[in-house]
Amino acid sequence: MPPVTRWYIRTSLVFLVLSLALGALLAARTPLNLPAATGVLTPIYFHLLFVGFVAQLIFGVVFWLFPKHTKENPRGSERLAWIAYWLLNAGLVLRLIAEPANDVSRRPFWGWLLVVSAAAQLAAGILFAANTWPRVKER
Repeated sequence: MPPVTRWYIRTSLVFLVLSLALGALLAARTPLNLPAATGVLTPIYFHLLFVGFVAQLIFGVVFWLFPKHTKENPRGSERLAWIAYWLLNAGLVLRLIAEPANDVSRRPFWGWLLVVSAAAQLAAGILFAANTWPRVKER
């Protein structure tokens, strides 16, 4: 298993645990009498689960198991895979910070940080797709 795949999969498992813990906290809001403001964490829960866990797990498994690109370069560019990894995770971490801050304060800085986080995740998706595209072929 390539190192980048191990990083994608291990990081996805960390985000799975974090998302489930946050989901449990959100489910317990009413019985624990937590402030209604904790509801701003709901988008964070979904981003942790779907971007942090699901997308990242898919990226890692696809890089590892899709058909070979060429004998010399079986998985495409490992460098692009690492760049996509860092962009995806940087975008997710920025999102985890900016989303609740933007909901609470509504300062333009937080809105722009959300844009930057989305742009980083979009760039990660484009790089991942570009790197994977040549490996999707007919037999």
